[in-house]
Amino acid sequence: MKPVKWGILSTAKIGVEKVIPGMMKSRELQIVAIASRDLKRGEAAAKALGIPKAYGSYEELLADPEIEAIYNPLPNHLHVPLTLEAAKHGKHVLCEKPISLTVAEAKTLLKVPKKILIEEAFMVRHNPQWQEISRLVREGVIGRVQSLHMMFSYHLVDPDNVRNKADIGGGGLMDIGCYPITLARYVFNAEPLRVSGVFDRDPNFGTDRLMSGLADFGQGRHLSFVVATQGAPYQRTIILGEKGTIEVEIPVNPLPENPNRFTLRVTGMPDKVIEMPVSDQYQLQAEDFGRAIRRKAKLAYGPADAVKNMQIIEAFFRAEKSNKWEKVKK
Repeated sequence: MKPVKWGILSTAKIGVEKVIPGMMKSRELQIVAIASRDLKRGEAAAKALGIPKAYGSYEELLADPEIEAIYNPLPNHLHVPLTLEAAKHGKHVLCEKPISLTVAEAKTLLKVPKKILIEEAFMVRHNPQWQEISRLVREGVIGRVQSLHMMFSYHLVDPDNVRNKADIGGGGLMDIGCYPITLARYVFNAEPLRVSGVFDRDPNFGTDRLMSGLADFGQGRHLSFVVATQGAPYQRTIILGEKGTIEVEIPVNPLPENPNRFTLRVTGMPDKVIEMPVSDQYQLQAEDFGRAIRRKAKLAYGPADAVKNMQIIEAFFRAEKSNKWEKVKK
């Protein structure tokens, strides 16, 4: 396959430390440029990462005719505006999660011409660990699945960090609550009918620093999760079936140099620790997107899927205000 040529919008930490190093392991793509609103910062990142070109504005990068695809890791409020701008320049876009601030904003992406591919960057769906877990669930190894429970927390109290700025989409639900939502949809292969949630907001930031959510997927299937932005660093997922459980050691961001592991427990059988081959989920995500660009595969998760995720997030925010179950609007 002819390598896809990529441009990176911004020197965001997630891109520089996680996504770009993963992408650069692949022979199926080339990162040809990175942009920053500060040219010196862009040049420093390009030099450190071995990227040929650096631009001092996003507009310059988007105008580069060599670039075919964009990775957009900008703050949440810039996801849709810069994705739409990239699409106007004929670029395909892999955009960081969450795709937007609102459902209405996410729906504007549905108007982009079909020849331009847009995907929300949930790398977990490209991880062999979760693909194997999905297979085990589909094959009924733990019986009828009843619940997915996840805890995910980190500690961040820097007032200048974008995750602590409420007006641009900061807070626990938007930043990491989107992961249990996405993984439950992936494992159950279904959409929730209604949700409820309890929020604790930082008195200074206004962001949700602790949030507990419950989603009813119907047919006796529940998602429950707790996310925190001022807690001890921790993550774990347990999937409960009628005959067994699957416990995922590091469900979201395992180190790429280590094998992913999860424990399968089936009633009446010895516990089984399943260790997946070493892989980089960011590399796999970009490769899958590139194959869709080259028409070697179908795009699995387009803008319509991203809209569904935002509909669930928005329902949780309505539940915070109503203190009731809220239906997920379609």
